[in-house]
Amino acid sequence: MALNHSVIGVQGEPQERTWTSKDALLYAVGVGAGLGDPLKELEFTTENSAGITQQVLPTYGVLISQAWSGRDLGDFDRAMLVHAEQAFELHRPLPSSGTVQASATVTGIYDKGSGALVVTESQAVDTASGEVLVTARSSTFVKGEGGFGGDRGPGDGWARPDRAADHVATYQTRPEQALIYRLSGDRNPLHADPEFAARGGFSRPILHGLCSYGVTGRALLHTLCGSDPARFLAMSGRFSHPVYPGESLIVSMWLPDGGSGEALFQTATGNGTVVIDRGRLRFR
Repeated sequence: MALNHSVIGVQGEPQERTWTSKDALLYAVGVGAGLGDPLKELEFTTENSAGITQQVLPTYGVLISQAWSGRDLGDFDRAMLVHAEQAFELHRPLPSSGTVQASATVTGIYDKGSGALVVTESQAVDTASGEVLVTARSSTFVKGEGGFGGDRGPGDGWARPDRAADHVATYQTRPEQALIYRLSGDRNPLHADPEFAARGGFSRPILHGLCSYGVTGRALLHTLCGSDPARFLAMSGRFSHPVYPGESLIVSMWLPDGGSGEALFQTATGNGTVVIDRGRLRFR
């Protein structure tokens, strides 16, 4: 049995997801907030600093909107599965604690030749108000499961501007970053177990793609949104290369002519390897 294509279009049962102030703080530290200067991001890393109200990093919305689609995706080696793309939209800033009903639907399985791209869309609905907090789209790449003659999937028209970036921000990761980030829920042994990582072709455990994504989101928030989560509306990007814990992440940002609330970005390691490509940010 390979991938189960019958899952496409079948919405999973809503699942309740609850988070606390502590969960939001742990996530912030897990994506590097406070690293190098523990006094710099106190609104995201503390809940009881004088004169500071706790806020939640926008990229935490990806975690609270995650849900199981409710159907078996198929029989394949999970070590061959990697997170390929992630997009999300915030409909309002996230509260420091709350409960949502999250539901997910596999919307497509695309043939990329060397593997298959599985696209899932999800929503997180606030249980108290009934309003949608987060809409997200996630893609996973399953190595070795392509070549079935299917559609390759739509393009996105992204092109890197032929000029220097308008802003560049460099953020460091910790050698133990994956061990901290995994406490926010992703216990995939690819990020902690050397033997499991070796099965996936890696010399050692790699950093979670969503951790690199969260670090990138911090860079975008502080550089383009004045550190105000209410100005951060939507973000998307493609994971193009693994990151090892301890590497630095350099986020290059391009603003369009006319100053509209959109930006393109790429994230690279210190040696220039692009690790998040085709990035877009929509902001106020």
